[in-house]
Amino acid sequence: MSEVKQQTATVPPAFDAEHARADFPILLEALPSGRRLVYLDNAATTQKPVRVIQASDDYYRHANANVHRAIHTLSQRATQQYEACRDKLAEFIGARSRDEIVYTRGTTDGINLVAQCYARPRLKPGDEILLTELEHHSNIVPWQMVAEATGAQIVVAPIGDDGSVSIEDFRAKLSERTVIAAFAHISNALGTVLPVAEMIAAAHDAGAVTLIDGAQAVAHMPVDVSALDADFYTMSAHKLFGPTGFGALYAKRELLEAMPPYQGGGDMIETVSFSGTTYNDVPYKFEAGTPNIAGAAALGAAIDYVNDLDLATVFDYEHELLARATREMETIDGLRIIGTAPGKAGIISFVMDGVHAHDIGTLLDESGVAIRTGHHCAMPLMQRFGVPATARVSFALYNTQADVDALIGGLESIQRIFG
Repeated sequence: MSEVKQQTATVPPAFDAEHARADFPILLEALPSGRRLVYLDNAATTQKPVRVIQASDDYYRHANANVHRAIHTLSQRATQQYEACRDKLAEFIGARSRDEIVYTRGTTDGINLVAQCYARPRLKPGDEILLTELEHHSNIVPWQMVAEATGAQIVVAPIGDDGSVSIEDFRAKLSERTVIAAFAHISNALGTVLPVAEMIAAAHDAGAVTLIDGAQAVAHMPVDVSALDADFYTMSAHKLFGPTGFGALYAKRELLEAMPPYQGGGDMIETVSFSGTTYNDVPYKFEAGTPNIAGAAALGAAIDYVNDLDLATVFDYEHELLARATREMETIDGLRIIGTAPGKAGIISFVMDGVHAHDIGTLLDESGVAIRTGHHCAMPLMQRFGVPATARVSFALYNTQADVDALIGGLESIQRIFG
């Protein structure tokens, strides 16, 4: 009889969130109450690991000088750190060239840049700007401003009762008048993951360009702007464990070259005289003035931190937290989750019968659980669901099963109080 070799299935190791938590100093602080901090407001901003904090500190200690303007040692160090981040970010999001990465103050700044430099010079009365019903105010108001200035119209694709975006409904709103379609990759309020690849293709078929608000996506899923064929893609460093006040706009080079600059000043010029000015090459044409050099150094460190992780395992782990929290929240009497689209990211918006969202946030804070309450800069979305506000839980890689325990315990206590 031949021997049958027994094979043991290899089980991939689970992500060690407690180990990751130790990388973030603020999460190790005891609250005034003595409780452990349970930080579940990651859709608003993520916490920062030690290496990101150190990168900002190291810049000011060892490289504090302006970039691109001097040959002395400190300026060379500053320029190296500043431009190294551009290389890392281009690779991280799949840009074809580092020249397609424009530094901005964040996602909002990137959207405004595109609205003013790409859309406004091209729009005319009767043209259309297509949005979706779940957009953040930052992806609504800039388009309203250019529409008012040009006579263009805002068109809105509806969402389903579960918060999903139907490609059929989106396609039905496209027309030969659509100049640009702007939509989120992941909804900041609901966690809906939009079918962006299909939406981009549909917009292109209609002759429109696309802008993707990637603020919520870059830390929670793989992003490849070239594979998506995105025209514009915006992101913020502080959602990716990096600094506030810094971010980037990806844009196809041919679009950047055809756009006028956003602001005038130093470093965005090639020559200046009182008779006229010639502009610098892209992306520098859009980076006027002394930039946030420390921000670039810190974002570069954040990208290094994320790249050192097994991202597939991290993403699976975050979905485990989402699934478990969702199951247990659904068992709490009077609690209703707003936004249940299939395949959503780690965000849960909810309401509780007889309890205002702000009261939920206040009572959870007393037990050490930090969440977000309000309209989440998505007032049209709140109106769509007939609520003034929701409470929102959002996960990141350093959240643990103990954090979910604390959340559920706090919600059950609130239910008993107001039951």
